[in-house]
Amino acid sequence: MKITKEVKTGLLAIFAILLLIYGYSFLKGSDLFSSERIFYVSYNNVSGLAVSAPVTINGYAIGQVKDIEFENEKGSLLITFKLNKDFEFSKNSIVRIYSTSVIGGNALAIIPTIDKNNIAKSGDTLKGEIEQGMLESLASGLKPLENRIYKTLSGLDTLLHNFNSVLNNDTKDNLKEAIVSLNKTMKSFEGASSDLNSLLSENKPKLDSTFSYLETTTSNLASFSDSLAQVDIKAMATNLEATLESFDAIMKKIDNGEGSIGKLVNDEKLYNNLEAASKELEELLRDLKENPKRYVHISVFGKKAKDYESSETEKN
Repeated sequence: MKITKEVKTGLLAIFAILLLIYGYSFLKGSDLFSSERIFYVSYNNVSGLAVSAPVTINGYAIGQVKDIEFENEKGSLLITFKLNKDFEFSKNSIVRIYSTSVIGGNALAIIPTIDKNNIAKSGDTLKGEIEQGMLESLASGLKPLENRIYKTLSGLDTLLHNFNSVLNNDTKDNLKEAIVSLNKTMKSFEGASSDLNSLLSENKPKLDSTFSYLETTTSNLASFSDSLAQVDIKAMATNLEATLESFDAIMKKIDNGEGSIGKLVNDEKLYNNLEAASKELEELLRDLKENPKRYVHISVFGKKAKDYESSETEKN
């Protein structure tokens, strides 16, 4: 059978149209010969998400955004995306818009939830959310710092206001006088420091000698401490204890009236005799002073001494 020229032209035209459709679909990210699943997700704001943006699971691209269109009169947007990989996830999974890089565009990420009793099928609408971008995260992180800075500046403003209210003319004058007095005090201190330096310079030899004596004294003290450390303290304590025991024994003997000292201390009769003898000796000395002739006779020419005659007072 001979194919006419018109049939060839028609077949070539059909092939060109099919090739054009396939090329257009390929450029849009669609593959007419692949098995794909279609899903939907709704957002109030797509944050610059564009058609043909990749769709990923755990960072692995498994599809792309197919279409974005207005869902209602309020401006909500319905995103249609397709998946080329047969990865199953539940209807409770979340589709998140996220930024691929600082200067790059956005993409969709499926946060899968595994539930075999609720597997998502082609044509289902999933729940969507928007991840904060880097600038938004930075802004939200700086928000508490901004509040603290605001509070700090407010407190600083209050402090400056109170300081200005306290720092009136009288206070300023007093502050100036205090600064002048402080300058005078510093000058006096400088003078005293200079005098002290001069005094130290003049007496440096004496100070050196004093420190030398002090060093010698310290050395002698250290030697004395070493000698003291070598003394048998235990033996000294033993000897002292023995001495105290002997003294205690002597005191007990005296208390018991043993020995001369014990008799002298404890014998009352001996004490009375000594007291009487002391009184008689006192009377004898008084009589010797008042009547020396009774006891002493001095003869110059060898005359015989006369007998002593007692006076009427003595007779009585």
